[in-house]
Order: sequence, then structure tokens, then C-alpha cells
Amino acid sequence: MERQGRLRVYLGAAPGVGKTYAMLAEGQRRKTRGTDVVAALIETHGRQQTAAMAEGLEVVPRREMSYRGVSFTEMDTDAILARRPQVALVDELAHTNVPGCRNAKRWQDVNELLGAGIDVITTLNIQHLESLNDVAEQVTGVVQHETLPDEVARRADQIELVDMTPEALRRRMVHGNVYPPDRIDAALTHYFRPGNLTALRELALLWLADRVEEGLQRYRAEHGIATPWETRERIVVGIAGEKDDDAVIRRAARIAARTPGSDLLAVHVTSDDGLAVGQTTLLESQRALVTSLGGSFQEVPGEDVASKLLEFARVENATQMVLGASRRSRLRTLVAGKSTPTRVARRAEHIDVHLVSRGSAAHGGQHLAWPPSALRQRRAMAAEASAEAAALTRLAASVLRGRSDPPALLEEIRDMFGLAAVSLLERRPDPGGGWFVVASAGERAPEGAGADVELLISETCMFAARGRTITGLDKRVLFSCADQIVAEVVRRRRDERDDQAAALVTGPRSRAALVAATTQKAHDLVETAQVALDQLADPASHTQAENADLVASARLALDRVARLVIDVSDLSRLHAGALETYLRPVDLDEVIAACLEDLGPGGHHITLDIPEDLPDVIADAALLTRILTSLIADALHRCPAEVPPALSAAVRGDQVEIRVTDRRPRPDQGNSNGSGLALRLARDLTEAMGDTLRCDEPPAGGRSVSLTLPAARGPLPRPVPAAAS
Repeated sequence: MERQGRLRVYLGAAPGVGKTYAMLAEGQRRKTRGTDVVAALIETHGRQQTAAMAEGLEVVPRREMSYRGVSFTEMDTDAILARRPQVALVDELAHTNVPGCRNAKRWQDVNELLGAGIDVITTLNIQHLESLNDVAEQVTGVVQHETLPDEVARRADQIELVDMTPEALRRRMVHGNVYPPDRIDAALTHYFRPGNLTALRELALLWLADRVEEGLQRYRAEHGIATPWETRERIVVGIAGEKDDDAVIRRAARIAARTPGSDLLAVHVTSDDGLAVGQTTLLESQRALVTSLGGSFQEVPGEDVASKLLEFARVENATQMVLGASRRSRLRTLVAGKSTPTRVARRAEHIDVHLVSRGSAAHGGQHLAWPPSALRQRRAMAAEASAEAAALTRLAASVLRGRSDPPALLEEIRDMFGLAAVSLLERRPDPGGGWFVVASAGERAPEGAGADVELLISETCMFAARGRTITGLDKRVLFSCADQIVAEVVRRRRDERDDQAAALVTGPRSRAALVAATTQKAHDLVETAQVALDQLADPASHTQAENADLVASARLALDRVARLVIDVSDLSRLHAGALETYLRPVDLDEVIAACLEDLGPGGHHITLDIPEDLPDVIADAALLTRILTSLIADALHRCPAEVPPALSAAVRGDQVEIRVTDRRPRPDQGNSNGSGLALRLARDLTEAMGDTLRCDEPPAGGRSVSLTLPAARGPLPRPVPAAAS
């Protein structure tokens, strides 16, 4: 009988964590030991480090396929079987093959290789597992059409997690080690958000922990080990089917809640003569309670309750048991020694036994929300999202009815949550502190601290309410609603400042220069978009690729017009003294990621040179993002596609220098030394933060703009001067 090949899976929480790299490194290691290794199918996705790790490995040519007039390549299973290596490296186990291949899925091809005695090393992302596919979709909002039955992965001889923190993965993204520049912004703001990555990482860890547990149970069974191994806490609660068992269940849940990651297992021993109807109803109620607390409920048949409870606990590798104390008097229990709890406690050996007084049922205790279960967490998240969506929808409906002013929205919240009065408070800017009322609804609305409900929305805004306390889910939904009202207040104030700024920008020379600088540029951009749209009016005259290029051209031109309008608005507000600054330590990686997002798809052909150990800088994060976005957008507009501009950063003593360099401008672009709108905006915004911006023309041509900021680990930030008039 032919030997069955062994399967090794490198499991990751998301693309880019290094699964393929780890697989190739293992292949290279085995090759150096003399093992016959081939690269059956490798997907480098253009990542240079991954491609470098594959060098020197024998590559089995792919099979070319044609489907609906389009050419594809797939793994050539026949060629690998004919070659018969000792080890085959196969990327993306959950991949769906092109119709016409011998198997619909790549894991089926891998099964054939394993059946032929070939060891396979492969890669897999957690979101492709069938059991977690719907959860991953809820987290990321992305439907994964390529799925893999869990059993395929569970049968693997080895599963190794390739782990990376969300922060490290996002840093890899920013440095261009995962996706090309034109895909970075979309990835960082959608699939690769920190919350998404954290949730996917937790799913991967939990799923792998269950697989490790299965292996441990097999080992203990094969070696006849009955003594519990406390690798994780498992609390078994015995259910007698009595009315006051609810207190016992809640007590066990509290014990489990003290140890995150522990399991709660409830068990009831049924006799062979069946149950009375009343007891059946009671057990169903207790089953529901256990489930609501994140545990599981099982029934096992047997006459000797103590023996069955202990047997169940040992099979489940329980570390603790919780039982309701006997109703007998203490003296009678000691003399007889025949109560179930007493017998369990005497024979439990290494299992800790807790006896809960059934009298505590009279006090009941409040219903617990026990968090360790992943299923319960998902239910809670869904309930919270639903409640939040309903509340925000009601607020949105109020806005559509014309009631968008803050007092009207606060009245909507007051009615929604049954409160007597609500207020939106803002911290006073004077040294004495305190709060003043921005808007309110209801009688005797709170005017400061000491209200029944106090939610700090930001460092300067607080929502206060009187009438009743708000906790749990209601409190989280209330916070979301209050946050929306704060956003509406901020928006109204910004609109008012913009109106004032437009009126305050005086002087015919300043106004004429601004109009002249923007009108021609806006005209050119609109004309570019119009030409592209005119050509798209007859899509049949162009290929699909040409039409896509026209759409991209029109979209890019319109995006630049939108940025132009924002630039003019920022300049107006700045010169009117209406632009506020907030200096604090800022992570440059996050700022650059935000810049790439602002630039939009197709506008990221720029070389990044950002050291990983770069310190934070003292700056206004929003202003710094606007400055760099304006400079990068202008550099991209000036440079031809084949010579992209560069963005670099370096430490200079106690300061950080950020530089945007045009290596070779397009023939139709001049080397303006600061007279352009982009440079004017960048220089004025930089000076508003108290920093300096310098523009140079290197001898080789082009333009270099440098921005110098204090490092966060250096001296305290300088006072911010008044805005230019």
C-alpha cells in the first residue's frame, strides 16, 4: 500500500502576514537537507521578498487554460504526479480552479498529491474556512466566494499560525511590502482596518486553539491519561433539574468569567425512567439560561448521578465542578455520606469542586453577560449594531423632516431613551474650566457635572442627561447618537467659519491672485474630464481596457477639482484666522496612509522611503495630512508616470525632515519655486503649526520640498503663532 503524503498548512488571519514566505522558507530549508522539493504553484503577488525566497527552487510549469475567451493558468497536477517529488509547495489551498480542470478546487488537487505519497506544504487564510466564512463577511464586509471545508484543514498533520499584529501588518502595507501603491489606500481604509485585522486574528487564534485541543485530547486518550491537564479552565456545572438550579448556573458562570478563554459546560444526568413534563419544561428554561451565559448544555443517561458527573468531567478534561449543595442538614450529610455532591467531592481527585448553597437562589443575583464565547460575542455585536442602526436611522429621518438643528436632535434622543432632559455641554476655554450648554432639550436640563448620565464624547464635548441611568447596550447606542449630534455641531460651525472666511478675504490683489491661480487649473481639469466623458459616450468604439482608462482619467480629474476647492477653502479660513491647530504626537505612518487614501485610486505612483523606527512628530494631524496630500498630488501631476516622485523621511537631531522630490518634471510643467497654489497652501499651513517648509531646485532638475517638524521625543512643541492676515 502506497504511503499517504503529509499535509502542512501555514494559516494566516489576512493577506500579507507572510504565509507564502514561510512556506518557501520551509521549502528552502528542506532542500538544503537534500529533500526533493518543487514549487508546484507559487503566488508572489509582486512581492519582491517573496520572489527572492523562491529563487533556486525547481518550478513546475503551470497548465494554460482558456475559459470564455480569456487565458488562465492553473497548477498542473498531472505534471507534478509524473515528476513525483518528495515535497510540493502549493499556495492558496482554497483556490477555485477554472472550469475545465480535472478538479473544481485546489484542495482536491492536493488530495491527489497526498494520495500519491507526495508531502504538501500549503497556505490558507482563516476567512476561507467554511465555518467562519459568514463571520469573516460580517467583520470585513467582503464576501469570500472561495471556501474550504473545515475537515480538509483539520486533517492536516501540521497547522502553523503565521501571526502578525494589526499594527505591524498595516506598517508593511504603508511601506509597500504587500500591495502596489495604487491599492494601499483602499486596503488600509477597508479590509485592513485595525478592527477588522484584530477580529480576524482572534478568529484564527480561537480556531487554532480548538485544533490544538483536539490533538491534546487524542494524545490523552491514546495514552490512557485520565488526570486533568489544566491547559485551560473548564468549569462543569451539575444540573439537578430543580427550581433553584439557576443560582448554581450563575455561580458557575461567574467563576468562568474570571478566567477569559475558559469553557462553561452544564450537564444533567437523566434516569432511564424518563422525566416528568414539569421537569422537562424546567430543564429547557435552564438550558436557555446556560446558552445565554455562553455555555453549553448536555444530557447524559445514567442511574448513578455522581459517577456519571465525574465521568463526564474527566472526558471533558474539566478543572472545576460546581454543584448545588444537598438540602440535607449538615449532620445528616456527614453521617450518611451518600449525597451526590459529597460523593463527587470525595472522588474528584484533581478536579476542584465548589458547592453552592441552594438558599442563594432566593437572592438570585443579576443576569450575567459572560463574554468568552465567540458565538456570544458575535450575537452581542449583531444586537448592538442593529440597535445602533435603528437609533441612527431615526435621527436621520428627523434630519430629513427638516429638524436638523441640535436642540431638535436632542429632543429626539430624549424621547427615544425616555429621559427627562438632555444637554450637549462644551468645556470652557478659560483656566477655571467648567462647562457651558451648547444645546438642550427638556425641563431643567443639566448644566454641568453631576447628571444621571455623563458621556464624554471628546476632550471638549460632553453629553449629559437627567431622568434615569443608562447602562450596557443602551449606553453604547446613546453614545453613537450623541456623537452624531457633536458632528453636526462641528459641521455647522465649520460652515459658519467658511462663510466668514470668504467674506474676510479682502483686497483686490489677494482675491485676484487666488481666482487666477484656481480658475485656469480648474478649467483644465474639467476639460480633461469632459474629453474623457465625451469619448465614453460611444463605448463600442473603444476596447474594454481603453474605456477603463477613460473612466480613470475622468475620475482623477474630478478628484483634483474637489481637492482644489478644499485647498481654496483652507487658504481662506487660514487667512481669516479661522483655522484652529491642535499640536500633539502624531504617527507619520498613519498620516501617510491617510494621504494615500485622500489621493484616491490610481494616484499612488510614488516611491516611499520611510524608516520603520521613525519617531512620532509634534504636529496637527489633520493639517499635516492636508500639507502632504497637497504636495504629493502636485508632484504626481508634475512628473511623468515612468519617473515617479519620492516621499522620504529622516531624523535630523531632535527633528524629523519629510521630503517630497520631483526627479524630472514633465515638459509642460515649470519648476516653480513656491508660487503655485499647492506650495502656497502647504507653506501657509506649515507656518500655522509653527514649522518651516523649504523648496529647492536640485541641479539635476525637478523640485524638492522639505518639511521640518519636531520629534515627539525631543523638546516640547513651540507656541503656535497667530495666523497670517
